[in-house]
Amino acid sequence: MTHSIVSEELDLLGRVNRILAESPEAPPPSEAPIIEELRRLRELLISRQESKDAVSLNEQWHRQNSLLEQLRTSRSAPKVDTRSPYFGHLQLRENGQIRDLCLGRATCIRRGVRIVDWRNAPVSRLFYRYAQGEEYEEEIAGRVRVGEVVSRRTVTIRETLLERIDAPEGTFTMAPEALSGWKRIERETARLAGGEGSALRAHRPKAGDSAELGLDGAGGRRRADKRLPEITGLIDPEQFSLITRPKPGFLTIRGAAGSGKTTVALHRIAYLAYDDPEIDSKRTLFVVFSPGLRNYVSHVLPALGVGAVAIRTWHEWAHQQRLRHFPALPKSQRHDAPSVVQRLKLAPALSVALAEQVARVEGPATAEQAVDDWASVLVQTELLERVFEERGAGDISRDAIASFVAWNRQRLDELFAWQLGDSETDAALEPEDDALLLRAWQLRVGPLRAGKRVLRHRHVVVDEVQDFAPLEVQVLLDTLDESRSLTLSGDAQQHIVPGSGFTSWSGFLRELGVPGGEVETLRVSYRSSQEIMDFSARVLGDLRDPELPTQATRSGPPVEFFRFTELGACVSFLSDALRRLSDQEPMASVALLTPSPEVSDEYFEGLTDGDVPRLRRVENQEFGFIPGIEITEIEQVKGLEFDYVIVVDASAGQFPDSPLSRRRLNVAATRAVHQLWVSCVGTPSPLLEAFRGASE
Repeated sequence: MTHSIVSEELDLLGRVNRILAESPEAPPPSEAPIIEELRRLRELLISRQESKDAVSLNEQWHRQNSLLEQLRTSRSAPKVDTRSPYFGHLQLRENGQIRDLCLGRATCIRRGVRIVDWRNAPVSRLFYRYAQGEEYEEEIAGRVRVGEVVSRRTVTIRETLLERIDAPEGTFTMAPEALSGWKRIERETARLAGGEGSALRAHRPKAGDSAELGLDGAGGRRRADKRLPEITGLIDPEQFSLITRPKPGFLTIRGAAGSGKTTVALHRIAYLAYDDPEIDSKRTLFVVFSPGLRNYVSHVLPALGVGAVAIRTWHEWAHQQRLRHFPALPKSQRHDAPSVVQRLKLAPALSVALAEQVARVEGPATAEQAVDDWASVLVQTELLERVFEERGAGDISRDAIASFVAWNRQRLDELFAWQLGDSETDAALEPEDDALLLRAWQLRVGPLRAGKRVLRHRHVVVDEVQDFAPLEVQVLLDTLDESRSLTLSGDAQQHIVPGSGFTSWSGFLRELGVPGGEVETLRVSYRSSQEIMDFSARVLGDLRDPELPTQATRSGPPVEFFRFTELGACVSFLSDALRRLSDQEPMASVALLTPSPEVSDEYFEGLTDGDVPRLRRVENQEFGFIPGIEITEIEQVKGLEFDYVIVVDASAGQFPDSPLSRRRLNVAATRAVHQLWVSCVGTPSPLLEAFRGASE
């Protein structure tokens, strides 16, 4: 016998399909008559033949323009997809009457069928803010609505057929082998409350409405400060041996996400400062790639008794130095260079070409000559072709070099015009030029300057070094004093900055000329559970560093995968889960990670409408490091960690099977301390296939 919920949903879909088929949406009227009328009015206004009616003609002109705009807006408005008209179904009781309300990607109100666009229909907030059985009181369209949510269900409809129903009473899926054609799946609850197997297993198109992000395993609240915990007492023997190396010098550390690379680098500064007070000064420079990690480190170092160290992002430091050494060049920067230009400017071969240029051309040791060296090397086609070929950069074609030279020639023409006083030219340099110019200064003029004295650092740390180009680190290397004290830490598996030039540890250190080239390896991840590390290893595939075993210190719940056919259904599911988590664990930190700012904005808007508390949209890596839910892009969270991570839109379009996609998904997954969810709308990324098969 068919369950009553299934019968209700089949009846509703049948009615919707029938009405949509019987009265298809009429195409909008032609805009030709309006355009013709606008032409006539324009001619009258130009000729001024009827100047006495100029006011009336202007009114007509604006009215017709408004009509044309409305018509074009209606053409571009989303239309109901008759193959999958809605994904959400509410039954609302108001004034003793029950009515159906459906949520989809477009609005359609016809003969008793009410489908509203989940993104902008005010009434849709009832779906996202209230659970089945709850009473509501909301002002909608200027009127206070009072009632009860009788039922709240999410449905999956493909090619006009109902395939799945998710309701508080259970999950119902099509099952041709069953007598009724449907089967009911009993609900399970996913929570961090006591071990492996308590979480809902990964599944393909299942959404699992009752899944919950977990509670603290001990039943207690988590800390409010989401930076590093008290870590000094947690250092393991391997980390301790690296921290306490008796002499300054080169130290290169690699390790998987959460293995303590940053911890070692921070504590090594504190250790060295104990014997050498100059370490705790502006003469020590801690360089990171992202503002988020900079803020993180800025709050942790003082807790270790080291408060005077300079902590900068690479771009902040390099830009400041470039302005100081080349004040005659434009201050502004442009960020529209083609990817081939960005890549070649940071390529090791270009550093070689620059060094050849300086050695070959005699000139004074001045900033002006360094600028000439920089500008010259950017447009010398023959030199670039020869050096790139000699360096074995076979993937750089002559066409790529030609495009590179053409772009640079145009930008340099603008720069020279600006220097000659052309007020109409808006000259600007690219971020990659900062490193090249500083290197040109070092090769032509000598060491960088700090006012009247030479800029010399007692100790330099470069964290997340896999995202730096050898050229950038070489500039920093040449600012070290006679002790030559440098710490590099990173993970090649997290290399997600295209064009940086990092290919391998051995190649990177060879480019720098670092003596010995020995790399110390941290082999245990203390951040994520074994399940998360296993998922990360499967995602990386052949890119996994064999020297970095995926060893964790604890087990946890399975990584969960949720697939949806509609964005609105995903937002509804996450709204429910995040509201529950906020109630149960007010001190938890959650990162909802997306592939792009546009996707971040979509989810932020949807979850805001879903009344999710303490929701923050993070831009420019301005993390609060406080409890709550932060929505941002994967690239923004390098080096950070969160109690919970939800990766959204892990679709085939956003994460194709490519090395960059594998590393991006690895970075996202390994931000999670306690639990990881992955979701997608539509076709899942091929990178998830092995994971899903292994988790069933």
